[in-house]
Amino acid sequence: MQRFVQLALDFLGGSAPESLPLAPAPPPASQVAAPPALPMTQVFQPAAWHHPRANRMLRLGSCDVAYEFKRGKRRTIGLSVSTDGLSVSAPRWTPVGEVEALLHDKSAWVLEKLQSARQRAGEMAQARIRWADGVEFDYLGERLRLVLDPTHAFTQVGAVFEPAAVPGGAATLRIGLARNAQETQIRDAAQAWLMKRAKALFAERLDHFAPQLGVRYSKLRLSSAGTRWGSASADGSIRLNWRLIHLKLDMIDYVVVHELSHLHHMDHSPQFWDVVASVLPDHAQRRRALREAAVPLDE
Repeated sequence: MQRFVQLALDFLGGSAPESLPLAPAPPPASQVAAPPALPMTQVFQPAAWHHPRANRMLRLGSCDVAYEFKRGKRRTIGLSVSTDGLSVSAPRWTPVGEVEALLHDKSAWVLEKLQSARQRAGEMAQARIRWADGVEFDYLGERLRLVLDPTHAFTQVGAVFEPAAVPGGAATLRIGLARNAQETQIRDAAQAWLMKRAKALFAERLDHFAPQLGVRYSKLRLSSAGTRWGSASADGSIRLNWRLIHLKLDMIDYVVVHELSHLHHMDHSPQFWDVVASVLPDHAQRRRALREAAVPLDE
């Protein structure tokens, strides 16, 4: 039987949880490796953090942190921070006191990540598109203004793209809907155009980079996952999140090369990154830009 393997590229710094991998539970918490802790004075601390599924509360520094606590068939204690808050997973045999000792030991890391997650949630909320006549949003890193034009003589079905009239201005996307159209109608029409453009562009970039990397992909599919930019499977199929179409081409190319490189190495080993660097020597800078990008998810 063929073994199915898939690697995914998460929204780096986006809505995907940031996890701190920890050592097996039995050793003392002081032996667990973690990223260097920030001094508490460098971390903005609100009065409380509350996970929507919180079932335990702990005082960390000057903050009350209500967190989700789960037990399961696992060998390690895991800390995960997302826009919801802190989640803790532990083996069934680990005493609660040991878990809380670990949280105190890693409190600076937890509080810094909670603050980053809250800031990120605010950025994502600001990026949300409220679909209406005249709304502007990013398309390939440039501003695009949506115009409802029921009288336009469209030569293409549904929408027409018009480049910016002046340098630095916004391009226009004309959609054949009445000006009193519902938000969902406008969203569906605009996203249909964006997805069509995304698939065509992604195929072009895959075809551009695959020969340079010495690989062949078997299939391209669009994804609308809330936490992943893309994924690659051992059978050669590539999935790319259509929302990448909002970003600049250099970030799109990074995701394309990242996934194609997995057709050489289905891991993130040094050999994998050597493959990425063979065509994108500045991949680290592109990855940082991707991590900081705010893409509208709740559309």
